[in-house]
Amino acid sequence: MAECGLLVDYEWCTGCRSCEMACAVEHGFPAGQCGVVVCEIGPWSYGPHGERWQVGYQPAFTDQCDLCAARRASGALPTCAKHCQAKCLEYGLLDVLVGKLGAKTKQSLVALG
Repeated sequence: MAECGLLVDYEWCTGCRSCEMACAVEHGFPAGQCGVVVCEIGPWSYGPHGERWQVGYQPAFTDQCDLCAARRASGALPTCAKHCQAKCLEYGLLDVLVGKLGAKTKQSLVALG
């Protein structure tokens, strides 16, 4: 089976935490545990006069994430990618995702061994 992963476009992550909720429900994790955690970045002001603001969100994957191996075995997407409301999680073959990685600056690639 070819290596797969997730391309995360965190420029568009809204911090809705749908990925967290879907993961916890799918796997029956207890409260406070999950395969993906949305991290908040900011807010803080910057620029010469503090006129610009930095605030954002980035999904981070924990050791409990197996990219939904059981779902993928049946041909389904990982639950985080399926339920991402901003559509910023793209599941696919690593070689295809690597080709898309340079297209934008706010992306990361998740591959689990």
